[in-house]
Amino acid sequence: MKHHHSRGLELSGSKSFVSKKWTFLLCIGFFCAGTLFSDRMWPEPEANVVSREASDERLHLVSEDCDSSKKSLKLVSKDRLAEAYKSPDAIQTLDKTISNLEMELTAARAAQESIMNGSPVSDDFKLPETATRRKYLMVVGVNTAFSSRKRRDSVRATWMPLGEDRKKLEEEKGIIMRFVIGHSATPGGILDRAIQAEESKHGDFLRLDHVEGYLELSAKTKSYFTTAFALWDADFYVKVDDDVHVNIATLGAELARYRMKPRVYIGCMKSGPVLAQKGVRYHEPEYWKFGEEGNKYFRHATGQLYAISRELASYISINQNVLHKYVNEDVSLGSWFLGLDVEHVDDRRLCCGTTDCEWKAQAGNMCVASFDWSCSGICRSADRMKDVHRRCGEGPNALLAASF
Repeated sequence: MKHHHSRGLELSGSKSFVSKKWTFLLCIGFFCAGTLFSDRMWPEPEANVVSREASDERLHLVSEDCDSSKKSLKLVSKDRLAEAYKSPDAIQTLDKTISNLEMELTAARAAQESIMNGSPVSDDFKLPETATRRKYLMVVGVNTAFSSRKRRDSVRATWMPLGEDRKKLEEEKGIIMRFVIGHSATPGGILDRAIQAEESKHGDFLRLDHVEGYLELSAKTKSYFTTAFALWDADFYVKVDDDVHVNIATLGAELARYRMKPRVYIGCMKSGPVLAQKGVRYHEPEYWKFGEEGNKYFRHATGQLYAISRELASYISINQNVLHKYVNEDVSLGSWFLGLDVEHVDDRRLCCGTTDCEWKAQAGNMCVASFDWSCSGICRSADRMKDVHRRCGEGPNALLAASF
């Protein structure tokens, strides 16, 4: 037993000795291998660190350049803005450029819609770029109907120049004058042919892509401003009824006073009652939108004659598809400018009576427009227009001598 026990101790001691020996050798081997491995691999990380430092330095330099560029750009931008604010001409030039682009876009859209709707495209639409090169003072659209031939003839015989005189007015004074009318419910019918024959004789119509009807006056007004804005680049766009007497030279001089105003709405401002009762004249089907019964409309120009500046015509043209139409066209126009920064000009010279316009003219306070309030125009205008023109007209040479 002793012998075996001592031998077991000897064997275990031997194994323990061998294990320590090999452990020592392995440690030395691993140390040498690790040293060799570290010596070979260490330079690469060092190079990477150097490259990263160089890259960071370059990025820092680039960022400094960007920052300096941004600073210089900011300084230049501020300087240019300061110059622009100091120079009204620069602002007006920029506004004109933007407006011209909007006008060309609108003309293209109008022509495209006419083609898509199968309507004939007028010569003015076919050459919009030619029309836009000329700047006009105002476009006067005389609202008329198929049944108003005698009214139109009374206007031609009094305050609207004819033929070459009208063309001369356009070229020398920058005033466009046209009767404004759409088409009948049956395009190409007897009513449209009658207007076409009249147009061939006088050449003084602006035809709209619009179906005529008394309850469609708001749509017609919108179509008129959109079409006129597309065809002629003017400072002002005027709408007047064909039973109203107008002194064109006086109108031009009055509007010229507001040329520097960007958004001007000129007319005889009123605020009549909202009529909820059916069957009465000027009944408002959407009376409930204006509050309690007995309320009044917001301030708006009476429909016999009003004028809007170029920017407002542009606004109507661009937003024509979303502007709400009330049954009364003067209310519709006034509603389109609510919420806009628009200057409302209440000019009572645009709504003189046919009895007081004479003594005002004699006193040197010439009226722009005259009509009878009781008839919403000159009563029996086809018969009385010449008489009103004789008493209240500005004279045959007023337009020739006018300078706007």
